[in-house]
Order: sequence, then structure tokens, then C-alpha cells
Amino acid sequence: MARLLDAPMRPGSLVWIGLRPERRAPMIAVEQALLEPGRGVIGDRWRGSATGARQVTLIAAEHLAAIAGFLGRDAVAPEALRRNLVIQGVNLLALKGRRFRIGAALLEHSGECHPCSRMEEEFGPGGYNAVRGHGGITARVIEGGAIRLGDALTREG
Repeated sequence: MARLLDAPMRPGSLVWIGLRPERRAPMIAVEQALLEPGRGVIGDRWRGSATGARQVTLIAAEHLAAIAGFLGRDAVAPEALRRNLVIQGVNLLALKGRRFRIGAALLEHSGECHPCSRMEEEFGPGGYNAVRGHGGITARVIEGGAIRLGDALTREG
């Protein structure tokens, strides 16, 4: 099993960046952002503490399509899930317990990002269950730096 978990993985691509300036404020889509070690995304209200696990949230673009399917919709906008980064082409759970790089920043997987009750508000009845198992991951920023749309996500080591 360890050999399979360590197997090479194809790089992913950063396809969306979003900031939440205030609680319940609309997400702001940006083309680039700066990640700060131990804190998270500059300009995002949910900047973690130096020891916090939830400094950056990520979701797979492919999971947005799955969530839309569970809701009977054609698509779900990234803003609706309130995650910071949308990554295409990588199963984010393959990063469990690992460090990975996006642009100039080095991050470390810190947990799964479970849905909250706001998913019922956002999507209506069944929203919470549509997101279960598809909410993405949380990460800590180990080395800060700039990230931009189109940057590759690569696993370290």
C-alpha cells in the first residue's frame, strides 16, 4: 500500500482563486494571491493562526461537477462552496499527510474540508448532503509566495 501511496501523480492546475473579505461577504475572484506562512491567503478573512490547520481551503474542479450532478444542476460556481482555491486534474485526497507546491508557495495538507450548514442556504434542501465527501481539503502554508491562475500543483517528495 505504501508503494501505491507514494506512486507518482500528474500535476494539477490552479483554475480559480477566491477571497472572502468578511464573514458572509460575497467571494471575490482574483487572478493571483499571496500566501503567508502560518497564516493563509492575504486578503481572506479566514486567515488562520500560526498553529491553525485551516489556513487555505482547496476543492477539486471535478468535485464541483459531482456536486452539481447531485443537486440536479448543470454547474455549481466555485464561489458557492467558499473555498480559496479550485484545482483541476488532481485527487486532493492523494495529498493526505503530504506537502505540495502551488506557484512559489509550499503547503501541507492538514485535513478535509467538510460542508457546513450554509450549504443548505446556498443550494436549498439537500445541499449539505450533496457536498458531503466532496468538500475538498484544508492546508497550512509552510513557505509563502505568490500563486497565479494556471500555476501547477505538484506533490513534494
